[in-house]
Amino acid sequence: MATEVKVPVLGESVTEGTIAEWLKQPGEAVAADEPIASLETDKVAVDVPSPVAGIMSQHVVAVGDTVEVGAVIAIIEAGASAAAAAAPAAATAPAAAPAAAKAESPAPAATEELLNAAQTMSPAVRRAVLEHGVDPSTIKGTGKDGRLTKEDVLAAAEARKSGAGAAASAAAPSPAPAAPAAPVATGGARGEERVKMTRMRQTIAKRLKAAQDNAALLTTFNDVDMTAVMEARDKYKDLFAKKHDIRLGFMGFFAKAACLALKDVPAANAYIDGDEIIYHDYVDISVAVSAPNGLVVPVIRDADKKGFARIEQDIADFGARAKAGTLTMEDMSGGTFTISNGGVFGSLMSTPIINPPQSAVLGLHRIEDRPVVRNGQIVIRPMMYLALSYDHRLIDGREAVTALKIIKDAIEDPTRMLIDL
Repeated sequence: MATEVKVPVLGESVTEGTIAEWLKQPGEAVAADEPIASLETDKVAVDVPSPVAGIMSQHVVAVGDTVEVGAVIAIIEAGASAAAAAAPAAATAPAAAPAAAKAESPAPAATEELLNAAQTMSPAVRRAVLEHGVDPSTIKGTGKDGRLTKEDVLAAAEARKSGAGAAASAAAPSPAPAAPAAPVATGGARGEERVKMTRMRQTIAKRLKAAQDNAALLTTFNDVDMTAVMEARDKYKDLFAKKHDIRLGFMGFFAKAACLALKDVPAANAYIDGDEIIYHDYVDISVAVSAPNGLVVPVIRDADKKGFARIEQDIADFGARAKAGTLTMEDMSGGTFTISNGGVFGSLMSTPIINPPQSAVLGLHRIEDRPVVRNGQIVIRPMMYLALSYDHRLIDGREAVTALKIIKDAIEDPTRMLIDL
């Protein structure tokens, strides 16, 4: 009996996606709930599972096609056994035997392992493999369940360039003399490559441009002395890690400081909907995280009710899952305020763009020693520039400056966060 595989519900406000790759080809055995396709949506890549065990009969759509939720994308012949799928291969085995006797070929287990590795590669990893020409079966994955990450592929490509793969190639049987290498482009020869934007990158581009077109964006700046926070972190980081099994970072301090500011300046935690303003009595902080396919913003729910340890645990979990490509739609839905830390990449100052429909975003930057005046004396302090971009239609300049000043004061005197000042 044939069973249709349909695009599952993808999450709030997501109605369609793009077929990024097929993980199962026609004629291959499929287990129930086994991923058969990777679907790229506006926010994340989603695996489409098979509803039944059987044989992949046909692909109804092709890679690159856009499909809506509920659309049929494949047909599975339900109830077919794995043995049935293996029968054609067994029938062709005698014919393949002479060739196998003449040339070394991977053992069946190795071939299956290589196939499985290829099936579990994300689109970003697959592109990296193709670009750098590395063999994925020779790379140890560091992602979830041993999956390859883009960083694994890049590291393997770099190792090969430095000569790490020379010993392996020397040990292999010498092949027939290779054809002469193609001549290297000389002088002023220049090349270019046209690559289709991923669906996520297209969405990022549209949302950021829409934010500029629809909001009255303005940015206010301040600088903050990080001395107190750095001293507190140095003093308690070992005890914190021992008790909570998580590293004490700076983001927890800024998240709690932002909660204080948003409580006193509720407009910075609101958004415009038509001719109405939607206020929130909770704080869900979107944290900008770098992922293989672009920047994503998972949400720390009820940040105003969470302690430092829980916030740091959420952030660490988001970072690991963003790298492994396992963030879900639910992780990134909602959010009332955003914090973006460009300082981890060395940024000194920037004007971040709000994350629609939110009305404000806090930009953090690198910490560097600078001369400042304290009590009439020039001293060296670890300073950071802060930037608060906001929608001036909703937030007045006085409110924006006040919110940023509250964050600055809380960071320079962390006791304020403990006694709700």
